[in-house]
Amino acid sequence: MEEYFNQFKAETRHIELPSKFTFPFNYTPHPLTILAKEQVKDHLQKSSHWHYSAIANKINGEDKGRMFGVLIVKNSENNIGFLAAVSGNTEYDLGEIKLIPSIYNVNDPNGFYRMGEQDLNHFNHKIKELESSKDYLHLQTRLQDQEKECQRIIDQKRNDLKQAKAERKAKRDLAKQELNSTAFTQLEKQLVRESNLNKQALKSFIKSEEEKISSIKAEIKDFEAQIQTLRTHRKEKSAAIQQQLFDQYNFLNIKGEAKNVRDIFKETSAKVPPAAAGDCAGPKLLQFAFQNQLTPIAMAEFWWGPSPKAEVRKHEFFYPACNSKCKPILGHMLDGLNVEENPMLNTESLDIEMIYDDDDLALINKPSGLLSVPGKDSDDSVFARMSKKYPNATGPLIVHRLDMSTSGLMLIAKTKEIHEQLQKQFLNHTIKKRYIALLDGIIKDNEGTIELPLRVDLDDRPRQVVCSQYGKAAKTEWRVVEQKNNQTLIHFFPITGRTHQLRMHAAHHDGLNTPIVGDELYGKKAQRLCLHAEQIEFIHPKLNQKMTFCEGVDFP
Repeated sequence: MEEYFNQFKAETRHIELPSKFTFPFNYTPHPLTILAKEQVKDHLQKSSHWHYSAIANKINGEDKGRMFGVLIVKNSENNIGFLAAVSGNTEYDLGEIKLIPSIYNVNDPNGFYRMGEQDLNHFNHKIKELESSKDYLHLQTRLQDQEKECQRIIDQKRNDLKQAKAERKAKRDLAKQELNSTAFTQLEKQLVRESNLNKQALKSFIKSEEEKISSIKAEIKDFEAQIQTLRTHRKEKSAAIQQQLFDQYNFLNIKGEAKNVRDIFKETSAKVPPAAAGDCAGPKLLQFAFQNQLTPIAMAEFWWGPSPKAEVRKHEFFYPACNSKCKPILGHMLDGLNVEENPMLNTESLDIEMIYDDDDLALINKPSGLLSVPGKDSDDSVFARMSKKYPNATGPLIVHRLDMSTSGLMLIAKTKEIHEQLQKQFLNHTIKKRYIALLDGIIKDNEGTIELPLRVDLDDRPRQVVCSQYGKAAKTEWRVVEQKNNQTLIHFFPITGRTHQLRMHAAHHDGLNTPIVGDELYGKKAQRLCLHAEQIEFIHPKLNQKMTFCEGVDFP
């Protein structure tokens, strides 16, 4: 344990310890975690492996940085120090600072995981060997050629039948005029026999060809049965390895209670742990602390290196713990610790300002920090408050949404009819909205358009990622208002309305590459997210007149 317990090089006696442990999903880094990060950073900059330029120049850009974590702890002698870790199942050494090892080292050549991988590779080799064998490929070619030739002959024979049928009809029509009834009857019987014989000949040919094709398919099926058997065994082996790997991840909490990762995720909607669950920095750090009787004081995670292409990760920025992998695990590990309250749940002091109100609709100014609709952790929302304010309203009330952290103008529909008509205006892009935002930096151009398709990050909801394959089209026009104090005041004009669209288009390196001030997901947490829906223009469905409202904001 001693080699992983790092003492602070800087003076810390003037820094007051927090009264509660960090709420890891929305936090302001404690001064001690900032000092710990700076100490880790010094060693990262000296490392040939972790130096920023070394990561940026990796082949094909496959490794675009990692998430690091620091955990402030107190040992049995009441000394304050910190632990450090990097996310992922890897082992690295930073010299003086030793990173907490993975809970299970999958890279151990003598461990079950690598040994199991060898078995899986053997299955892969055998499957590839069968799939690429000359006999198998020859059979597939024979089948294709046989089916093609068979179809060609059948088509020709059917054309011959059509021509013969036409000729018989011509004979029949001529015979009606030239032959007596007895002779015509005999000719008719002869023509019917010819027709039946031709049809029978075609059926016999088709049957003969089907038998040839079936024979080839049977041989192919033998190969495919062998391949499927190998795939089944590979799947069973892979599942067994995965289960064995999950068995290595038994997480403790401060009460000494251990819980298997499978049991933890059984209680979630996912049911099954996602890949690499337990390999993030946060769980690693807490597990090591509990195993070694160290008392956790505060925790923070920061990104080191260039951002992945699809995501927004800024070099040296602090980030909250991820939701899909860490939230269930940390929910167990933090049980028993005195943890800070989730700041997103403290909404009692937030007031909604009424801007306009009539019998059909209302316009409100939503405060930052209030949900538009009820969420998993809180029922307090614009919808809940409007339902209480307008108990006789017949419509769905919420016409459009703003992110919890975004403030500004929202339309409220009091009837279903008004709701539908306002929704149509949104769909037809006749409602115009303008947002004002404060960016954490200076951008070079004065105006422009951003088009980056977005989808939810399946591993870390509600974060979004840029995805050209599955993302929904997202378009934003923008114009700079003012630049000073190394910040940019900007107007956003969203053409589409995707989740976190403005936040992603501002922060992503293919967008403005400058996050909005206070964006805890894509930038740096501050007093608030400096994004405000300040202007809206729409046609009142009942009054049939254009209405424009503008409500400014003073960002802190």
